[in-house]
Amino acid sequence: MSRAERFARWFGAGDDWERVPEPGRARFDARVAILFALCAMATLELYRSLGLAAPLDRPVWQQHALLLAGIVPLFWRRRFPLTVAVLGQLHFFTVGVTMPQVAYLLVVQLLCFFGLYSGVAWARDRRALLVVLGAVLIYMIGWLAWDFALGNSIAQMTAEAAGRGAAGLVSPPVAWVLLTVFNNVVFFLGAVLLGQNSWRSARRSAIVAEQRNTIARQAHELRDRAVVQERLRIARELHDVVAHHVSVMGVQAAAARRVLDRRPDAAAQALSQIEESSRQSVAEMRRLLGTLRAGEDAASEPSDSVAEQGVSREPEPGLARVADLVEQARGPGLAVAYDLVEEPAGAAETVPAPMGLSVYRIVQEALSNVRRHSTAARVGVVVRVIAAPGRGTRGYVEAEVVDNGRPRAGTSGTGMGLLGMRERASSHGGLVEAGPRLSGGYRVRARFPLDQALDQAFDQAIDQTIDQTGEQA
Repeated sequence: MSRAERFARWFGAGDDWERVPEPGRARFDARVAILFALCAMATLELYRSLGLAAPLDRPVWQQHALLLAGIVPLFWRRRFPLTVAVLGQLHFFTVGVTMPQVAYLLVVQLLCFFGLYSGVAWARDRRALLVVLGAVLIYMIGWLAWDFALGNSIAQMTAEAAGRGAAGLVSPPVAWVLLTVFNNVVFFLGAVLLGQNSWRSARRSAIVAEQRNTIARQAHELRDRAVVQERLRIARELHDVVAHHVSVMGVQAAAARRVLDRRPDAAAQALSQIEESSRQSVAEMRRLLGTLRAGEDAASEPSDSVAEQGVSREPEPGLARVADLVEQARGPGLAVAYDLVEEPAGAAETVPAPMGLSVYRIVQEALSNVRRHSTAARVGVVVRVIAAPGRGTRGYVEAEVVDNGRPRAGTSGTGMGLLGMRERASSHGGLVEAGPRLSGGYRVRARFPLDQALDQAFDQAIDQTIDQTGEQA
């Protein structure tokens, strides 16, 4: 990047951002313009009272009118900054030509300085600003050259210095030239630097505000996404609960109907299973719907009581409840075997609760599919928890459901059950394999990486502890 490109970039040339005045700033600009007008008129009168404006042959009202003509554009310095900057330079030139004594007043020079500062600070087209600054610089150099070459300022200052007996390191003409150039350069650069600093500060503030709005919008989107995901999770939970318990009740009811006359005790046991399954189904659906209702009502009616929110205190099912699930699935014509493999002993207790729930639901859905869509007479459920890596393998949790049946005619499903299994597994970084076996029957196997789950559970525990500590503090 060349120096010219860096210079233009520093001024913001090519930047799409535009500095827009805030509402109500026009009143502030009006007060600034009025203050300038009062100071200019008062300074001019004091100047006249000292006799310094005696060479002026213009009426007093014209002198004041010429000063006020340069102050009026300040009312629009934010709306038309470059125009105001150009008019300020033209006004200074006009005053210098028609009333050179007045041009040296501090208020007149400050008026020129403030106009140039406003142009740099509020210019929307930064390329046009560079053109204006170049024109002002050329005008300033030309003005000084004309004043030194054709004007009488040097001769006048030399005469005054000789009358006061000036004695310095350099001659009065050289000192006057150097002092004039120095003052003009300081005024020009000071106005440009201060105006550019104001523009860049406003630009940074706009970026920060935009980032803040973006973060707030993204946070809102994340909250909405979390709500949608939670409702999808609850929908999957309801699907698994209803499908499992309705299937259990249907099988047990059919069994009770068939043995009601011949084996009343077996019928009573089947009816007992139906009763227990219906109670569990209602309890789980109440818990899920209570969670959904609590999430909807939390913002309007917050409550610290779990019972008041309608949420059950009963924990969600996990690996420990898989044995009960298998027990419910047993019935006339269907033998279900369950085996829990742990390495080392007690490894199942280290499985995080969300993963245990996913294993439970996958086994539940697989058993429901067996009852609805298979002619199987035997089902084997195996849950493996390998917590300690060994033999080059990583820790994992695996649930496998294998039956010996064939697809039942006229009972093809919608595929939502298998889709729910895969979604649950993918949420924990796991995979699900489902399909017929070469030796006959159907197998569903889900495997979850345990090492990653333990790390996530540990991180969640740390975050929860930090949050609780912050709340207590």
